[in-house]
Amino acid sequence: MKIDFFKYQGTGNDFIMIDDRKSEVRFTINDIQKLCDRRFGIGADGVILLRNHPEVAFEMVYYNSDGSQSFCGNGSRCSLAFAKRLGIFENEADFVAIDGKHLGKSENGIYATKMGDVSTVEIGDGYYFIHTGSPHYMIWKSDLDQLNVVKEAREIRYNDRFKAEGTNVNFVQDLANNQLRVRTYERGVEGETQSCGTGVTAVAIANAVKKNSMATETQLQVEGGSLQITFERNGNAFTNIWLIGPAELVFEGVINWPL
Repeated sequence: MKIDFFKYQGTGNDFIMIDDRKSEVRFTINDIQKLCDRRFGIGADGVILLRNHPEVAFEMVYYNSDGSQSFCGNGSRCSLAFAKRLGIFENEADFVAIDGKHLGKSENGIYATKMGDVSTVEIGDGYYFIHTGSPHYMIWKSDLDQLNVVKEAREIRYNDRFKAEGTNVNFVQDLANNQLRVRTYERGVEGETQSCGTGVTAVAIANAVKKNSMATETQLQVEGGSLQITFERNGNAFTNIWLIGPAELVFEGVINWPL
């Protein structure tokens, strides 16, 4: 069986996108790992199957590169770009992911996903921990260029608290003009990625709590570009949270399956 695929990226977070509206594709964990391998496969941070759904425009079925499943913010924005290419929607659409229903918007090559509300912010000794569809642990650092992200993140990701289910780890640096720089280690990829949508969402919220800021917009620099988070805040309750940034097609091809 031949399966058409489309490679998308959103600020360097890259995904293998497949139109599975006929629900014919059933990849194994081994299939996902092979496809995402950057030397022996197509190479990607994850695989996304776009399927029909009876109540919304589409369903996004996301797999990390190790075959595990979670919600992916940048993956959702790339799914919106792919769905628009397929003619599923024009400017606005509801869609479903593993964590529930989301609203998506498209305008001039910029794709925005409305994230789930956040009402719990854990403040620890030198860290913040927030769940934004995926769990995120955050630490502020003075110089991210000198940081061994994988080494330091794995000490957290595989500690007694997180080793069973894992966590994403974000290192944050304050920049001029109230901007933030973020480097992220992603569970499921088990390495640093160029960008993480749920990660920058968590960082923007943690930053507001850390600095007791009432600003409703945050600009974040990731290794693969720039993202924007907007939200409404009432104490430590955050609603109307939007992840905003570019998403684009990189190339397309054909998978011979079974692999």
